Amino acid sequence: MAALGIAMGGGNWFSALALGVTLLKCLLIPTYHSTDFEVHRNWLAITHSLPVSQWYYEATSEWTLDYPPFFAWFEYALSHVAKYFDQEMLNVRNLNYSSSRTLLFQRFSVIFTDALFVYAVHECCKCIDGKKAGKELTEKPKFILSVLLLWNFGLLIVDHIHFQYNGFLFGLMLLSIARLFQKRHMEGAFLFAVLLHFKHIYLYVAPAYGVYLLRSYCFTANKPDGSIRWNSFSFVRVISLGLIVFLVSALSLGPFLALNQLPQVLSRLFPFKRGLCHAYWAPNFWALYNALDKVLSIIGLELKLLDPNKIPKASMTSGLVQQFQHTVLPSVTPLATLICTLIAILPSVFCLWFKPQGPRGFLRCLILCALSSFLFGWHVHEKAILLAVLPMSLLSVGKAGDASIFLILTTTGHYSLFPLLFTAPELPTKILLMLLFTTYSISSLKTLFSVPSFKKIKEKKDGRDLVLLLPVSLPKQGGRARTSRELPGRCTAFPA
Repeated sequence: MAALGIAMGGGNWFSALALGVTLLKCLLIPTYHSTDFEVHRNWLAITHSLPVSQWYYEATSEWTLDYPPFFAWFEYALSHVAKYFDQEMLNVRNLNYSSSRTLLFQRFSVIFTDALFVYAVHECCKCIDGKKAGKELTEKPKFILSVLLLWNFGLLIVDHIHFQYNGFLFGLMLLSIARLFQKRHMEGAFLFAVLLHFKHIYLYVAPAYGVYLLRSYCFTANKPDGSIRWNSFSFVRVISLGLIVFLVSALSLGPFLALNQLPQVLSRLFPFKRGLCHAYWAPNFWALYNALDKVLSIIGLELKLLDPNKIPKASMTSGLVQQFQHTVLPSVTPLATLICTLIAILPSVFCLWFKPQGPRGFLRCLILCALSSFLFGWHVHEKAILLAVLPMSLLSVGKAGDASIFLILTTTGHYSLFPLLFTAPELPTKILLMLLFTTYSISSLKTLFSVPSFKKIKEKKDGRDLVLLLPVSLPKQGGRARTSRELPGRCTAFPA
């Protein structure tokens, strides 16, 4: 801790924050890990001991390879380091194999690959406006953003207790966002294309990338009223973007296309037979839908309106990953969830096209796409909420209204992750970590958007953003807190 303090005082505060969270991750190594630990061990074994032609056919374990090819090659690269720790973990037949060396390797592989996430956070900090920066280091937006991202509670428990490689993947996403903020559009497009071939869940936010790049990069000029100047369309830029997508896709899927295995790969990537909801329900629309169907079925049985023998045995409350038929309400198909998701994202996509607001407008659209897919997507994991929480961190240090939304989203979203850690020894850890992160989020944003900041914003006639920061700060007057009705302006959910 003394070393961290010296680093903070010497100006190397970002390195100190990164080092501090890395030490915390090391302390979490002995904690509980989920079945995802065995999933990734099995993928190490598959990619190391079998030829490429068998990767997406191997089914000795129930945890078959179901990530895109780039992630398979990522596991392949890791396996060549893993063999120096414990060769037995690379045996496909060693189901549920575990050893102390295997544990250390897999835990440290997540910590090591988080270096990309740390770099991406550093690049994102360069994109933050420092006008609200206070005199103290801890009051600066860049410092607050670094803590909100590097020490994010959800990412810590999902990756370093539950066990996954989300930090590495979110690093790619945040880096692509940073490149778009820096007007390095080709790099941003390339990074996102690579990301899609590491984990296809990021398809949820692809509409935001596609529309933004087409509107703000391929069209090089606007009319004075902000509408599109159609004659500014650049075919060269469109072809360049298309070439990036094509080359990345060819590198990823080409070998399997040559082996006539593309249909098999796609069937693994999109296993619709897994059912509408994950074993642990994500708190979305379909959870409410399932709950309503369950209530109606109970009422129907009590009133003898339903035949008990005709009620489907596969229940959405069984905790199993499978398909089931709803008892009273119409059963939901993948196509229905796709339509609902598309309808939900259309307003934000239209806004991005017709009323572009630069990179920040793109970021808002990305967050809304992530939330729409979380609410209405097929077989949504509870961990998918991080797809909205982490990008929202970038907006939270810019405007008070965004900070308020961030606090609500991150608190409820992180709390929904609690069922992932169901073992008793981890209960104090998850409660303490969430309390610390939530307390810091509230206190730091309260400091950032305090009364002096309010006065400056009021002078710029933008005081309306502070109305939504109710959990964070309300200026005092006459010995009492002023209510939102007494503050100037009006309440808007996503201020421009």
